[in-house]
Amino acid sequence: MDRKMANRRLIRLSQLKSKLATENLEETDWVTFGVIIKKVTPQSTNNGRTFSIWRLNDLRDLSQCVSLFLFGDVHKELWKTDQGTV
Repeated sequence: MDRKMANRRLIRLSQLKSKLATENLEETDWVTFGVIIKKVTPQSTNNGRTFSIWRLNDLRDLSQCVSLFLFGDVHKELWKTDQGTV
């Protein structure tokens, strides 16, 4: 993990909103980690495309969640991922 994180900055999911408001993260190589705390049953768009919604949290501040929408091949590959997965 140390090798993969070399020269990268860790930003906790619970800090992401404030960091995006105060810093230009587009010029930084950063990573974050999250746990799937809730999965919504796959939905369909008006044109029939199926997608999933995951709610992610870093388990530090349970009031700060990020919703991740999965479409296309990502949805097809990952929609069965278990809640609680990091």
